[in-house]
Amino acid sequence: FLVYMPTIEHLGVSRKIESSNERARLRTLIQRIRLDKGIPSGGFIVRTAGIGISEEDLRNDALFLVRTWVDAKKDSEKKRSPAMVHQDLDLVQRLLRDQLSDDFVAIRVDSEEEYLRTVEFMNRVKLYTRDEPILDAYGVQEEVDKALKPRVWLKSGGYLVINQTEALVAIDVNTGKFVGKGNARLEDTITRTNMEAVDEIARQIRLRDLGGIIVLDLIDMEDRRNRHKVSQALQEALASDRSPNKVLSFNDFGLIIMTRKRVKQSLERTMCTPCDNCEGSGWVKSPTTTCYEILVEARRLSRQVEDVRHTTLRVHPDVAKALRNAEREVMEEIEAYLGNVDITSDKSVHQAQFDFAFV
Repeated sequence: FLVYMPTIEHLGVSRKIESSNERARLRTLIQRIRLDKGIPSGGFIVRTAGIGISEEDLRNDALFLVRTWVDAKKDSEKKRSPAMVHQDLDLVQRLLRDQLSDDFVAIRVDSEEEYLRTVEFMNRVKLYTRDEPILDAYGVQEEVDKALKPRVWLKSGGYLVINQTEALVAIDVNTGKFVGKGNARLEDTITRTNMEAVDEIARQIRLRDLGGIIVLDLIDMEDRRNRHKVSQALQEALASDRSPNKVLSFNDFGLIIMTRKRVKQSLERTMCTPCDNCEGSGWVKSPTTTCYEILVEARRLSRQVEDVRHTTLRVHPDVAKALRNAEREVMEEIEAYLGNVDITSDKSVHQAQFDFAFV
């Protein structure tokens, strides 16, 4: 959210922020933050990403930048040039920087190397040492797999259908198996389904990192009070979203249109690539994603298979290429679990599938 200038005593707000009220709010906050004891000197400029951001998040960002500068300066004094004194954060540290808040109780890491690096970064990290893969243990892999599918089931038996297009994201709500209980009025059944749906919609928007224009096609409600109730519930569910968003009330077609700031690619666009077989109308897991799923499976198999003399891994050619080149380190980890592994490239194997053979 901020730019830190260690050698300049200047406080400013990006000219791209047009709202005079927001500019005044941000200027007041950064002036207050600048007086903190943890910030010895220097100036700050609030970036456009700071629009709507809380004082706590701005303060955390300021303290992080100051700490980064101090560490880089100390390193430069110890090292003899030419030498690297600072580089961009890796994936783990970027996640901690961008997502960490007081709501987090602990962060668990299953790599001892990453654990030791992360401990230097923050003190709430715990090393995960159980045999079960960490993503399986905490249900993350299951949630990721669900988040790559268009249909999301609700506890009541209704479901959402989420479709991303180039122009917008459409989310459709259906009652599905849910027909209400006893003698409940149809309007009450629909309202109850919509109330459950907006909670799940807010969760899916954050989980999938959906951005831009989002159109919600809820089940039609005749009572204006129910429409207002559902709209308010959606706004409350989105209140904890760190990405700026705006929700409009129901329009004449019974749709809710909202916008959410697009900070980065959605989960689907990050983890998947356009499918050659369907000419871009669908998605398939990328070779990199498949490589990491092979690693998880190798870890699982290493506890089940014994006295193996020879292991063969049959994969799609693009996955084989990734394992031999860009994801060579992943291949080395696979072999650390299973011993030497021969890779067989087979065009008939789907890009998201693979087979292990043991002799």
